[in-house]
Amino acid sequence: MAQGDPLLRSFRFRVTLRRSDTGAELGDGGFQECSGLEIELDVKEHLEGGNNAAVIRQVGRAKYSPLVLKRGMFHSRAGQLNRDLWRWMQDIAAGVRPVARYDGTVEVMSVGDTVVAVWEFDRGLPVRLRGPELNARTGEVAIEELHITHQGLRLAAP
Repeated sequence: MAQGDPLLRSFRFRVTLRRSDTGAELGDGGFQECSGLEIELDVKEHLEGGNNAAVIRQVGRAKYSPLVLKRGMFHSRAGQLNRDLWRWMQDIAAGVRPVARYDGTVEVMSVGDTVVAVWEFDRGLPVRLRGPELNARTGEVAIEELHITHQGLRLAAP
């Protein structure tokens, strides 16, 4: 990489989840993969009478893709598994109310650890949590995967 290379690298990022109502942080944010930073706009097509040359298109609602976060499962030196994500999902499934929602940030950093891009999302809600695929014939790291749907995504100033 040449010095002063302006391209962002996708391997230096941090995800933070903060409870919408209290600001309490969930977990440690050490994810190895993040996808779903995506906004799509619906397009409404209208056929105007007498205008056979074109279709009129107008912008509709914005749709936000779920964020997909993956991380290796880990335990503390005392052997305790980090259960924060599982507690969040299990509490909602068990009917605990009010439902805990989390606002979040995805920060991309330069090689020098300077934050250069920040995506923010609002009122995140887990919609899928998958545990690791276990196989005694491989030595792969146990990976858990969390899907979060949310109510808004924006690229903010770092």
